[in-house]
Amino acid sequence: MKETEITEAIKTRLGISQFNEMQTTMTERAHESGDMILLAPTGTGKTIAFLIPLLKALKKPDGRLQALIIAPSRELVQQIDEITREIATGYKVTCCYGGHNVQDEKQSLSVTPSIIVSTPGRLLDHINRGNIDVYSTRLLVLDEFDKTLELGFQDEMKKILHRTPNIARRFLTSATRIDEMPDFVRLYNPIEIDFLAQSSDVKNRMTVHQVKSLDNDKLPALFSLLCNTGSGRTIVFANYREAVERICNFLRDNDVPAGMYHGGMEQIEREKAVTMLNNGSLAVLVTTDLASRGLDITEVKNIIHYHLPTTPEAYTHRNGRTARVNATGEIFVITSPIDKLPSYITFDDEKILNPDAAMKITTDFASLYFQAGKKEKISKGDIVGFIAKNGGISGSEIGPIDLHDHYAIVAVPAQKAADVLHRLIPLKIKNKRIRIAMAKDVK
Repeated sequence: MKETEITEAIKTRLGISQFNEMQTTMTERAHESGDMILLAPTGTGKTIAFLIPLLKALKKPDGRLQALIIAPSRELVQQIDEITREIATGYKVTCCYGGHNVQDEKQSLSVTPSIIVSTPGRLLDHINRGNIDVYSTRLLVLDEFDKTLELGFQDEMKKILHRTPNIARRFLTSATRIDEMPDFVRLYNPIEIDFLAQSSDVKNRMTVHQVKSLDNDKLPALFSLLCNTGSGRTIVFANYREAVERICNFLRDNDVPAGMYHGGMEQIEREKAVTMLNNGSLAVLVTTDLASRGLDITEVKNIIHYHLPTTPEAYTHRNGRTARVNATGEIFVITSPIDKLPSYITFDDEKILNPDAAMKITTDFASLYFQAGKKEKISKGDIVGFIAKNGGISGSEIGPIDLHDHYAIVAVPAQKAADVLHRLIPLKIKNKRIRIAMAKDVK
């Protein structure tokens, strides 16, 4: 693709009128040959930065796979896929990840795409099944390479890269360095573009508060903290799946609109939780470190460390969920009498909780679940028209709509949600009777 086509697509389709310094640097160096390593803080727009030289290096579609973009999580793959599709005009892009319908992916792969965005495990599975031939691949992106190349993924990555002998350029990105690059990546004199120094600017937009829990059980302190901080999108990090479920159930029992997110959940449940936080139907997301990178969660005000992070990298990535772009963020670290504070955590102050604070935490929106999506030929416009005509609310009252392959999540005013649902349940949309329910009740 021509550079002018790429930059124009970014501006018109993504609404980005001006590149930051890192993206500008990648644009200026896009003409250079050879491998590139991009190091930059979380939330600085690395996806746009690596897509510019990648797309510029693409040849015209020729019925063969040209580029592989590999990322460690389903959610990051989905995010990269969405951005790539908007920019890569005229090129077929296919997204593959665990939890996605295999038959849908196989059908999409029946016509060879120019670009595949995938997690390592699902990509290797398709290669082994003969659904993907990666031999012709010339371009490779390893996003979050510190995660993609760690022990849990190394065997899969080694097998994948063994099948790609014709890689001419490699683009590796991360917010943290790794001690040693595995030999099987086959980097040759890579150009390193390092913007990690910008992390100090990000830290300057964060305020880190210590919250002392009088008891080893931090649930009372967490609830009191939420009542003291009031409004604002909040992510609570815990170290174990069981703890995430315990915390979330406790908050729900205390009428806090909270959702959970961890690796043991079904894909639809994880997608639904992120969507509902983004559209204003949830105030709090309780999660493991799985959500510390790759998720497209906007305008997070508060990060709460319920459990202390286990590594400096985990602490960095957790905090990177807030203070993105030019926003500010509040970091709260709950400490108990038995916690041993690591040296990489320092505080700006101590948050003194008002024990009498009883602020009710509410949301402006609630989410409806429609059991039909893109594959059933349902569009966002269909949903807006259907609700505006039959739901007792105007189109302007409808919030964000997230349309997936086989379902949709629609934000509607919280106070009117039950009435809207009651009106819609008996009706057909586009002459189809589908399940419509409150998203929080769908399992």
